[in-house]
Amino acid sequence: MGIIKIPTAGMSRQEWLKLRKEGIGGSDAGAICGLNPYSSPMSVYQDKTSPEISEEDNEAMRQGRDLEDYTARRFMEATGLKVRRSNVMYKSAEHPFMLADVDRLVVGEDAGLECKTASAYSVDQWKDGRIPEHYVIQCLHYMAVTGKRSWYLAVVILGREFKYVKLTWDEEMIRNLTEIEEAFWNGHVVPRIMPEPDGSQACEEVLRRYFPTAGKEEVLLPDSFNEELKRREEIMRLVERLETEQRQIEQKVKLFLGESCAAGNSRYRVSWNNIDTLRIDGRRLKEEQPEIYSRFAKSSRSRRFTVKAA
Repeated sequence: MGIIKIPTAGMSRQEWLKLRKEGIGGSDAGAICGLNPYSSPMSVYQDKTSPEISEEDNEAMRQGRDLEDYTARRFMEATGLKVRRSNVMYKSAEHPFMLADVDRLVVGEDAGLECKTASAYSVDQWKDGRIPEHYVIQCLHYMAVTGKRSWYLAVVILGREFKYVKLTWDEEMIRNLTEIEEAFWNGHVVPRIMPEPDGSQACEEVLRRYFPTAGKEEVLLPDSFNEELKRREEIMRLVERLETEQRQIEQKVKLFLGESCAAGNSRYRVSWNNIDTLRIDGRRLKEEQPEIYSRFAKSSRSRRFTVKAA
């Protein structure tokens, strides 16, 4: 298995982000397979084909980077193994669209280490030996690119616990993953053909980025959409019935609770508590203090999707 190693030591973040656009990385793999709850094939396509280099960052991402060293140290303490940084970006010579920027390599073992940080609220995702599927795919991707026969996944669940698992080479899964990634790269990224939406919030965000505002032009809607829009109507009626049933169940429980704040049994605990909320009366502020209102008012634009029968 041929591997191309691209040194990353001393590389600027902008250069590193640009390099990641040249192929599919470990964090992209789960999204392409439809297993990442925070991304989608459409999101990955937008990232790889857009000329913009996104510097998107948030507190969770910052904590993940800052706690990577801590997670690696906990792994070494728990296993007695030693790990080191690789300081290179790996590229498959056979499949050059497959990239791997790994957290650590295990010294003296044909293995790597992926470090994760998880919120205490997500502890159930790791319960009873479970592993989020997109993390499993990420580790298999790294094995496929580097050729290493195993990969450790270590996670610090903030304020709760530390755990790790060892994943080993799975020939069938790695072959299937490689085929999926190849089909995505050659079938979508190279010819610039956007993947179909999958209904995720991530897809909705991509559409907002591509088409933030509406022009004045109206176009003819193909009849091929008729069956799908009819199905949409059926789904909306079904959702309405289910939401009504949901409210009915909740109302029955509220009637039982009366003035009580909570109740519980061997299986469920329900609460109906007071919540105090302070809101600005925008209409009154505009009428009585128009200058203050205009100073702090913020204009925004979004697009509303509607469907009406012809």
